[in-house]
Amino acid sequence: MTDPIRFLVSFGQAVSTMALYNDGHPARERAVDRSYQSLQDLQRDDPCPRFSFLGEETIYQDTALRELGDWEWGIRLAQAGVQRIEFDKNVGREQYEEFLEEMMARITLSVIDTSETRTTRPTGIKIGALGIRGEKKDQESLVAPVPVATISYSLGEEAESIQSMHRNVMERGRLPLAEAEAVVRSLSMAMHGDQQMILPLLQLREFDEYTTTHSLNVSVLVMALTESMELSQADVRAFGIAGLLHDLGKVHIPLDILNKPGKLTDQERQVMQQHPVAGAKLIIESGRKLDLAAAVAHEHHIMINGQGYPTRHYHRPCHKASNLVHVCDVYDALRTKRPYRDAWEAERVLTYIEERAGTEFEPEIATHFVKMMRKLESGIQLSPLSNGSNNGSANGEQMPAATQAETVQGKSPERQP
Repeated sequence: MTDPIRFLVSFGQAVSTMALYNDGHPARERAVDRSYQSLQDLQRDDPCPRFSFLGEETIYQDTALRELGDWEWGIRLAQAGVQRIEFDKNVGREQYEEFLEEMMARITLSVIDTSETRTTRPTGIKIGALGIRGEKKDQESLVAPVPVATISYSLGEEAESIQSMHRNVMERGRLPLAEAEAVVRSLSMAMHGDQQMILPLLQLREFDEYTTTHSLNVSVLVMALTESMELSQADVRAFGIAGLLHDLGKVHIPLDILNKPGKLTDQERQVMQQHPVAGAKLIIESGRKLDLAAAVAHEHHIMINGQGYPTRHYHRPCHKASNLVHVCDVYDALRTKRPYRDAWEAERVLTYIEERAGTEFEPEIATHFVKMMRKLESGIQLSPLSNGSNNGSANGEQMPAATQAETVQGKSPERQP
């Protein structure tokens, strides 16, 4: 058993014991001592260990601890709003016991507000929800003013960057974050031409271009929606990166499944429905601090009523970024001609979103999105991915790239992958 797993097991045992015995009981003290010793053993090689609880995955630093499987305590922590735990070096035994008491309260009593995204405590132990991590200088770089562009963008270079990024992931299993950040900066510039909001969306010329065009379009849409809801510029950029990477798990899905014109077999559907978990793992194991993007990749097919996938043992609200990406993902998917169905007209899609607000979509987000799209209808600039004919209509009705979904009761009409 490795030190990270040994520590997590001792953590769960300590919390269980503390829930059974009062303060000062010998059994309670022994459990805390054993767990604290496990933390010290871990910190000999890793002074600042970090754990993330992503859905039913437990992550140590940037590596998934697959040996734990569906670790009960990771699921319960995430349900209580504790999706990340970070230890500084030199955590004292008394401080650690206070931390265990707080975790016990969150898990067993739910007396602490779990809506907080980050908790700062003098104990050297940080807990919180998934979000943007990084040094102060990294945060400052995220809140820089969005540049204003006055030229028309074809997005050809951005599309090439995304295709290169996907090839890198397929061949090396690693995500080149610098390319993703550069694409989002470029997209933000293209959105602010002529002193007004413009949505530069790519048209799908060939079905094989699906992953590229859809990723770019969802990033543009979610950044526009984030601005429309008057969230911070840090959120605009961070949610834009999350939108760009939300379908990263699809890079390993064969095109004959992705573009199949008919109904998927059960086996093919299982392959398709693995992409949220696969994408989250690719992102969080890339060695970069992208836990928000990993959460969105994992959650973007989960509806607010708990339906969708991946299936979770415990229902809990998705991250706000996931809810924003979900509505943008569905809009772009339904506005695109796919091998298995024709594109929907814009008003039909917006009506669908309105009707599903409160079940599939978070109501406030759905309302903001529909209002924004109707307002910006004249500010949509469509561009083919490359020169030549495309599958869009002459009046610009066609927009790119779908996430596949099945046409069944209570589900999105996309053909859920």
